[in-house]
Amino acid sequence: MKSLSRFALLIPTFALAGLVFAEFQGPAQATALASKPTAPAMQALAASTDAPLVNLPDFSRLVEQAGPAVVNIEALVGGGRRAAATAPDENEEAPANPEDMPEFFKRFFGQPGGPGMPGPAPDSPRRGTSFGSGFIISADGYVLTNHHVVDGASEVIVHLVDRRELKARIVGSDPMSDVALLKVEASGLPVLHISDSRNLKPGQWVLAIGSPFGFDHSVTAGVVSGLGRPSIDGSQQYVPFIQTDVAINRGNSGGPLLNTRGEVVGINSQIFSNSGGYMGVSFAIPIEVAMNAVQQLKASGKVTRGQLGVGIGDVGREQLSELGLSRTGGAYVGSVANNSAAARAGIRPGDVIIAFNGKEIGNASELPPLVGAMAPGSRASVKLIRDGKPVDLVVVLTALDAAVAGPEKPQMPGGSGPDVNALGLVVGPVDAPTRGKLGLGAGEGVKIGRVASLAARQAGLSPGDVILQVGKTPVGSPSDFDAALKGAKTGDRVRLLVRNAESTGLATVVVP
Repeated sequence: MKSLSRFALLIPTFALAGLVFAEFQGPAQATALASKPTAPAMQALAASTDAPLVNLPDFSRLVEQAGPAVVNIEALVGGGRRAAATAPDENEEAPANPEDMPEFFKRFFGQPGGPGMPGPAPDSPRRGTSFGSGFIISADGYVLTNHHVVDGASEVIVHLVDRRELKARIVGSDPMSDVALLKVEASGLPVLHISDSRNLKPGQWVLAIGSPFGFDHSVTAGVVSGLGRPSIDGSQQYVPFIQTDVAINRGNSGGPLLNTRGEVVGINSQIFSNSGGYMGVSFAIPIEVAMNAVQQLKASGKVTRGQLGVGIGDVGREQLSELGLSRTGGAYVGSVANNSAAARAGIRPGDVIIAFNGKEIGNASELPPLVGAMAPGSRASVKLIRDGKPVDLVVVLTALDAAVAGPEKPQMPGGSGPDVNALGLVVGPVDAPTRGKLGLGAGEGVKIGRVASLAARQAGLSPGDVILQVGKTPVGSPSDFDAALKGAKTGDRVRLLVRNAESTGLATVVVP
């Protein structure tokens, strides 16, 4: 009993010690010491430990599935020089300070060590060659990449994820879409599935897999920022780019842009930067544009496009009343190429194209991709506004760059014709050879002999141009021209209809 009594007396002592310890360590430890968890409690505890605290996208399965079909492209040029470098090399004049320049588009395929570019990347390819990314689109060895990745290359090597290096043949390359199709001799290769970028919406997740700075199979993710973006590179006006905030850098060029199902929706091609590196805005070629090029490259080794033959721009607010429009929108036709599809269909300078083949035109940059996606010889409907009234026309597209271009504009001796007028132009009668060349009738237009004012030069007028109208008034002689300008005063905007060997267009001159 004593012993029991002594033991009983010890219990409160240990309990008290436990309480003191719990007070020092905290209530959680006190609970742990006071009671042993049951098996169900242990399972619940393990489950709560495994559960993420924040639900974020996990792209690991997607990357495991899509990654093997992404390749590294090594392009070699004779003499070991880099192919298609878009940044100046060390022998070229350095560009102006980026801080003094507006932001500009850069492709990702720069020259290591060049002005404004990082030095050689780790794991850079052998022989000092250029590199980019690409992806496999067929198990028998067709590979897609950018035109600028392989442009000028004498040899192209495709590096697979399993470390195989396969020599590639360039099936064809299209600079206007910046798409190149390669072929390697292999079979049973992993393939990426093709989707349709027209189903994309701003805010959706997208991923890029590529080799920035030589780091193979790097993965970056972001969202679609915008669709149908134009390029400031005039040669790529036929591509409605996908804008994203996916981190893209040199070496990502030609790699796939993937949706969350692991399907290709675009080819990474450009960034918007004043430093040469990623600044939060990147651009991809829509995959349907690329696959259109692929089909043609397979068939003929080249890509052909339809052409309308118009010079276009956006409609400004100051033009609304003049054009008879209630709101901005559409593509303003500033000029029509001679003998073009547009000229034969009856499209005129001053028209506003508001729909092409049933698709509404919100701004001028939306029209070229629609036209370029059609084959030469295709018929298309055009809806336009002329003098405030709707007009429906049908055009038969010509092949891009197939419009007849005349020789350089002829020069007339300065000083011919009457004295300089309010616009600072010296004009005279149109000679017979010019009438025949431009398809003009007798008494139609006056020919510019000299441009004496800065305002007229800024409006694009040159000696040899023929002025057909002042405003909506036709002119057939220098006296007609002077009469049409009578009353024009400083600051007035005078619109002229002008024809030359290339096109017929509108020029607006502010009276000096």
